[in-house]
Amino acid sequence: MRELSLNILDIAQNSISAGASLIEIEIIENTAKEEMFISINDNGKGMAAEQVLNVTDPFFTTRTTRKVGMGIPLFKLAAEQTGGSLTIWSELGTGTKISALFKTGSVDFTPLGDISSTVTMLIVMNTDRDFCYRHSVDSREFTLKTQELKQILGDVPLSTPDVAEWLKSYIEEQTQIIHGGVLK
Repeated sequence: MRELSLNILDIAQNSISAGASLIEIEIIENTAKEEMFISINDNGKGMAAEQVLNVTDPFFTTRTTRKVGMGIPLFKLAAEQTGGSLTIWSELGTGTKISALFKTGSVDFTPLGDISSTVTMLIVMNTDRDFCYRHSVDSREFTLKTQELKQILGDVPLSTPDVAEWLKSYIEEQTQIIHGGVLK
């Protein structure tokens, strides 16, 4: 994949398929260490120990519609090519957490990409789920929780075009701020 946000999208879609009602996406950037940590955590059905051992194999999948599953193997490869790593924790009936460490100074580092569109699309297309998106750069951070947005908006769905547009703009604005940018 050409950007890590697409890996995040794929893994979050796995969480949705696993019945998760809450999906937490966390991105932690440490510019001094030239590291990026990405974590996707869900409260879905989880995986058995054998599945966890095999999930990074591209020819292992639980899907019946195709014989390969490339999302997690590609995410692992992207991390390892930079000198980083991928870890998976999962427990049946509890959920799954996939975490990857990337060395951003590596020539093989895949850019994060359009994370604001990815997070917005996940939220708008899955209004029956809750998302918690946290992004930090050094000591600056912001968090977006759909549970809070739903309380504020009341009967207005998160999929409403005006809300979707605001969400994307808000995430872009906050991302710019935590990267040290000044608002225009």
